[in-house]
Amino acid sequence: MIIDEWIELTEQCTYLPEKDFRELCELVCDVLVEESNLQPISSPVTVCGDIHGQYYDLMELFSIAGPLPDTSYIFMGDFVDRGYYSIETLTRLLVMKAKYPDKIILLRGNHESRLVSTDYGFYDECLLKYGNPNIWRMCCQVFDLLPIAALIDEQVMCVHGGLSPLVKTLDQLRTIPRDREIPSEGALCDLVWSDPDEVVNWTRSQRGAGWLFGGGIVSMFNHLNDLTLICRSHQLVMDGFKIMFEGKLATVWSAPNYYYRCGNIASVFSFSDADTYEPKLFDAVPNHKRVSPAKRALPYFV
Repeated sequence: MIIDEWIELTEQCTYLPEKDFRELCELVCDVLVEESNLQPISSPVTVCGDIHGQYYDLMELFSIAGPLPDTSYIFMGDFVDRGYYSIETLTRLLVMKAKYPDKIILLRGNHESRLVSTDYGFYDECLLKYGNPNIWRMCCQVFDLLPIAALIDEQVMCVHGGLSPLVKTLDQLRTIPRDREIPSEGALCDLVWSDPDEVVNWTRSQRGAGWLFGGGIVSMFNHLNDLTLICRSHQLVMDGFKIMFEGKLATVWSAPNYYYRCGNIASVFSFSDADTYEPKLFDAVPNHKRVSPAKRALPYFV
């Protein structure tokens, strides 16, 4: 089966021929179009944060947390940009989604958009490796279909960024139109751009998109929706994860030594059930075990 051939190829930090990648995207889109905005999954499951094109560290993550299909996964977006191997990273994840559609959920992050992926490296990488923008356009079609959030055992919500003043219930989240580019404002924008902070009321984010929200807002949202925890990513955490608001929200970061210079460790959360999770920490793959391309001419880290 051709998917098995793709699995073997992508184990070596290799990207697929354009014809094969087009076929892969079509297969994955057929799966994603059937998924909900809020895709349900049962424990046990491992929750992962940003990857940002760090292919070798993604493979280390699988080594630490367990291989598919023995381990189920939720990846909370930002697969591309800033790292050296965005296309290889995304291809590996899409191949696994095609092979094990019920064992891996891929959520949309703020970098899974046309505007951001053009500015922060993914578009240029597609041009460099394929010689044309066709692959990037295919990826954007996949991005538009990615679920916004996942729900573990109806108690733990996973989302890339955070909450929105326009989304007070999970039913409202389920009705957001998602098959489109991420807009500059509104519910979809907020869910992939917002951040938790020590604020009382909704506060405009300094990112220029989304909001800052505090513990009171998280407590109310969790109470209204019978949630015990919100898992999200979107922010670099030097220790790999951060628990806030009396355990009601957790930030999970899965790109160690982010952009090959931040010196942070990474983590994934392994949920045995909705009430029990274990952070698993890991470091970046040593330089002698990875291949680094020539230095980029443009600084994508901002």
